[in-house]
Amino acid sequence: MVTDAESQVDGPPIDDEQTDGDDAVGANIDWALAASLGRRIARPGPRVTRYTMDYAHAELAEASRRAEAPVREVTGLADGLPVPAARILDRAGWIDAAATSMPAMLGIEDQSRGVMGKVSGVQAAGLLAFLSSAILGQYDPFSPDAQTGEPGVLMLVAPNIIAVERQLRVVPADFRLWVCLHEVTHRVQFSANPWLTGYMQDNVAVLTSEAGESMGDLVGRISESVRGGRQREKGIIGLMQLLQTPEQFEAFEQMMVLGTLLEGHADHVMDAVGPAHVPTVATIRAAFDKRRTRPQNPLARIMRALIGMDAKMAQYIRGKAFVDAVVGEVGMAAFNTVWTSPETMPTMAEIGEPADWIARVL
Repeated sequence: MVTDAESQVDGPPIDDEQTDGDDAVGANIDWALAASLGRRIARPGPRVTRYTMDYAHAELAEASRRAEAPVREVTGLADGLPVPAARILDRAGWIDAAATSMPAMLGIEDQSRGVMGKVSGVQAAGLLAFLSSAILGQYDPFSPDAQTGEPGVLMLVAPNIIAVERQLRVVPADFRLWVCLHEVTHRVQFSANPWLTGYMQDNVAVLTSEAGESMGDLVGRISESVRGGRQREKGIIGLMQLLQTPEQFEAFEQMMVLGTLLEGHADHVMDAVGPAHVPTVATIRAAFDKRRTRPQNPLARIMRALIGMDAKMAQYIRGKAFVDAVVGEVGMAAFNTVWTSPETMPTMAEIGEPADWIARVL
């Protein structure tokens, strides 16, 4: 997923409370209400003429197709598979897609319509509205494609891409292809390795399941963690480690590693492909990275903390460093062993020590 510097998250919030016997946390959210309210409170996009917006839609659709061949060539993945069309969305369309994706990811058919579901739906609407102005592109491996019916949809949010390319003052055609290179890499990752979707769903199921702990169990576990000084990866995990069961924390850590690998690989491919296909790639990368790290106002800093954006930015940096190091040492063909199974994925420690992953797996 590519976002501007204001926010980053892989999905809308989920509520902790269980009702109606559902095991999945997301079942207690009225997603229809969340989508409806989110569309109403979302900020309008940049002011553009109909001609400009139509042209942007057409150029993004074409860019997503053009990106496929060089991404496949560099990664060595998904060779020969069909190239599905991207969905070019406005902010309201992205909100609808996100509200559909979450139940699909959680395997939920009947969504909550009770009081708690509506309360949670209102909360989810606020975050969906906020994110709808930040997401540039996203690959959703859970929702079915409208044409093929197969799971997996590449989404590009046209007004947000236009807004950022204006703010950065970069060449629009180049920036649009650059964004597509990142998102198409995600599509290739999942289409070439279908087990990744099930792996994500299994870990999410553990994360959102009813823990069955008493308050005493939770307090005891937190106290033990504090006394033992448990720290993981320089505090990136933070409070999540204290508030989850050991099984949930393991699933959370596996999701963190997967996200770091996916994002780092996409950034590596983006930079590997860019110089040959995006004439102004150096200018775009410099401007985009500067925007990611610029000082934020207090409200923006709070939102970054709440949705975990700083951890996500670390994923791009640490993940790309891991992929750069492994590919530089053994080449892309050997690196692709990482996609074989959960056992060949790096551990959290190996992300920081690529040589250890090479020694264990290769």
